[in-house]
Amino acid sequence: MGTVNITVSDGVRYAVADEGPNASEAVVCLHGFTGSKQSWTFLDEMLPDSRLIKIDCLGHGETDAPLNGKRYSTSRQVSDLAEIFDQLKLHKVKLIGYSMGGRLAYSFAMTYPERVSALVLESTTPGLKTLGERRERIMRDRKLADFILRDGLKAFVAYWENIPLFSSQQRLAEDIRHRIRSGRLRNNKIGLANSLTGMGTGSQPSLWSRVEEIDVPVLLICGEWDEKFCAINQEVHKMLPSSRIEIVPKAGHTVHVEQPRLFGKIVSEFLTSI
Repeated sequence: MGTVNITVSDGVRYAVADEGPNASEAVVCLHGFTGSKQSWTFLDEMLPDSRLIKIDCLGHGETDAPLNGKRYSTSRQVSDLAEIFDQLKLHKVKLIGYSMGGRLAYSFAMTYPERVSALVLESTTPGLKTLGERRERIMRDRKLADFILRDGLKAFVAYWENIPLFSSQQRLAEDIRHRIRSGRLRNNKIGLANSLTGMGTGSQPSLWSRVEEIDVPVLLICGEWDEKFCAINQEVHKMLPSSRIEIVPKAGHTVHVEQPRLFGKIVSEFLTSI
């Protein structure tokens, strides 16, 4: 089918790439903050037998960027996903979520457990545990959103690509780093700012108390240089003994960018084994 536009009930339009055989079950990819559905194109050749759905999340890529920041709440975006899956006639999904997309995947799986058959969670978290942590993060995200709106995308991307979380990307070839930068710059500054304030880690409710409700196969992925998120994955793994955890060598926060072939192999083997 290629890329299609799907409009949800309040008129917001999502850009969705729908590839592979027509089936009532699909692998759905949810990108991270400043990313897009293009982040996952490398999976096309690695999951050739799957219906592969790649979605531009709200405020990103070719999807609409509403002016109302409240429209970006996690609960609204979870409802959007359910509507998108209904329109695509998807009975069940296997969700692959990276960072922000992983938090959205956690929330969808908690809200619609009957619609999820597997979870692949890369460099992500069920949220912040304490109210104090969430309040502090909300303030930081508001400041960052103000920076985006005040100084523009170019200044923000120059800052964002140099934060410690992405330091391992400096090891990538220049053409790959240029591609990542170009993708970030194609976003909408209003969309990114509202995404930060509407569904940032601080704004999202903590799901730690509900992690053990997950009753489907789970693959947890992190890069060996990303100590913070590997520790989070280890904690989730202890709460879900049946989950699998993969710590990928020579990778940081963006495993699928830094080690795409190994990431694809790990995911492919997991999905074919369940």
